[in-house]
Amino acid sequence: QVQLVESGGGLVQAGGSLRLSCAASGRTFSSYAMGWFRQAPGKEREIVVAVSRSGGSTYYADSVKGRFTISRDNAKNTVYLQMNSLKPEDTAVYYCAARRSDYISTYYTDGEQYAYWGQGTQVTVSS
Repeated sequence: QVQLVESGGGLVQAGGSLRLSCAASGRTFSSYAMGWFRQAPGKEREIVVAVSRSGGSTYYADSVKGRFTISRDNAKNTVYLQMNSLKPEDTAVYYCAARRSDYISTYYTDGEQYAYWGQGTQVTVSS
């Protein structure tokens, strides 16, 4: 069982930056592949970024490539999402997700593949 707690959301002007953190409970964080998803009002949940257990393999949605960076610190049981050059269309609730994986270099992009979710953190980008 893994519990995930996101932090770092807030209100920022377009062009600004935020760093989201997702802290995981437990002693086997390095066994979990991680992902960040977001859901805007009236829209479906979508994958933003994903990272493998090792941190060596990553996936970025086209909409955030070059602006967002995912990283993980397995010693701190934490995954980060650095968001730069934010746009109003990035406004959403951002969710951290985790799934146990047997594969050290595999990431997952389908929300149905994740077993554990955080409560979400609101990111609002004003124009």
